[in-house]
Amino acid sequence: MSDNHNRPSSAGQPDLDWSQVRETVRMLFLTVAQIEIAMRDSDDSVDHLTNAFTTMMRYENEIAQAVDKLPDDDATRTLRQSIKVNTDKVTEEMQGAIIAFQFYDKLTQRLSHVSSSIEGLSDLVADTRRIYNPAEWQALQAKIKSKYSMREEHEMFDSVMQGGNVRDAIRQYNEAHKQDLEDDIEFF
Repeated sequence: MSDNHNRPSSAGQPDLDWSQVRETVRMLFLTVAQIEIAMRDSDDSVDHLTNAFTTMMRYENEIAQAVDKLPDDDATRTLRQSIKVNTDKVTEEMQGAIIAFQFYDKLTQRLSHVSSSIEGLSDLVADTRRIYNPAEWQALQAKIKSKYSMREEHEMFDSVMQGGNVRDAIRQYNEAHKQDLEDDIEFF
């Protein structure tokens, strides 16, 4: 019985101390935990894939070097050509995978920003001394924006903070940055 008196009130067991703000904070912290766990789990998989692709590229280079050492006669010319065509195809596929990894990197950056933003918002909402202070909200917004590294994040932030509709901000982002996606790709 005394254990229940030490626990803060919750929606499942409300009492006179129950607060929708505290419930909101709990839900936000849960969201942060889920995002961070998902990112950690996927990072492990991507690290494994990255190592596998690095190893495959090394083997592809070794194959290309070995093919170059084959004698240049009629018997091996067709074989050399076939191996060259296939190693070029493997290289092309690996470059496609590297591009996918770059998009994954952008995704994890964004999710990290979301997680950090939600955590900052949760801390602000939970603090009764700060929640009603506009300067605290401005400071949180400035902190969130300062962590953004991509131009499109800054633009979306500005649009939404100026009262823009989230769906409109997403549509504008998709239209304005369609070409940017192609321009941002780096080949290794």
